[in-house]
Amino acid sequence: MVVFDPGIEDFDEEEDEFVYPEVRRAESMYMPGLLVEALQNSGAWGAVRIIPGQDQLTDLTITGQILHSDGEELELAIKARDSRGNVWLEKTYPGNASRYAYEVTARNAYDPFQTVYNDIANDLLQLQEEITDSDRENIRLTTEMLFARSFSPDSFDGYLAKNRRGNWLIMRLPAEDDPMLQRVRKVRDYDRAYIDELQEHYALFEQQMGGPYQEWRKLSYEEAVALEEVRRQSRNQMIAGAVAVLAGIAAASSNESGSDGNATRAAGQIAVLGGGLLFKRGLEKRAEVQIHVQELEELGMSLEAEITPQVIELEDRTVMLSGNVEEQYAQWRELLAEIYRAEIGALALPADGPGAADTL
Repeated sequence: MVVFDPGIEDFDEEEDEFVYPEVRRAESMYMPGLLVEALQNSGAWGAVRIIPGQDQLTDLTITGQILHSDGEELELAIKARDSRGNVWLEKTYPGNASRYAYEVTARNAYDPFQTVYNDIANDLLQLQEEITDSDRENIRLTTEMLFARSFSPDSFDGYLAKNRRGNWLIMRLPAEDDPMLQRVRKVRDYDRAYIDELQEHYALFEQQMGGPYQEWRKLSYEEAVALEEVRRQSRNQMIAGAVAVLAGIAAASSNESGSDGNATRAAGQIAVLGGGLLFKRGLEKRAEVQIHVQELEELGMSLEAEITPQVIELEDRTVMLSGNVEEQYAQWRELLAEIYRAEIGALALPADGPGAADTL
């Protein structure tokens, strides 16, 4: 499960008033955890892990993009592809939160958009049940060979090839007792241990984010509903005001003579004033919209402030991730690249070279 794309690349602040980049970045790391839980609850999958990027080699990689999220509506674009390159799933999943989802009695019992994650998990489960045991083994071996190639391209050249569609095919396999294969498997075990360690970070992040994020979504839901009502009232009042002003002007300029004409003109002047008041109230409603938008922005900033530095215990060191969410993930990628470089350097040593066995 790859950390989701927050969907803010083409963000337009004026058009996308409900999109707050700092919130979206946090959501992109929070929502994969909910989908992981839905998959694991089915009991049909092995280890389901969140990974920081698609450069991690796994049997099945699930990516997602947040298309819309405001506490009232959620829309996710999900894609699942196996290590051979075959696309299992590419679909958009919309969902709406019930107005009861954020009540105190219901809060924390389930996610307001749990049905979205359940639908994704059910679709993936159905696809998994359709593949044969032979396909499962083929996917597993393809993943292993791709991982081996990433560490030692020369040693594992020729084992895989791409077909015309760009999917990987297994041409041949190394012997089970191949020394290079055994070394790479040890490296992969270390990589898996690292990913397992990383899950503690995601779990802690999800735990810390849960409270403030739920409150933000509750308020965001209320603001979204309030904004729509304010806009409706604003439009209606401004239209009514404009009509009243025009009607008043027509009456005020009436050419009728006598007492009836004076009464008509007086009524027209009152209508102009009344219509102007309605129009002004409509403009004030527009100003209220901006107040709501500003409140949401402040809520989003406070949500990001809740994300504190994380201390991660690795086998040989303790690493602290600091800064905001994006900066912490950049540090994770740098650390992962450093570990990979060290292991690749160890693989480059002769099998009986000094320190080779100790490194792995």
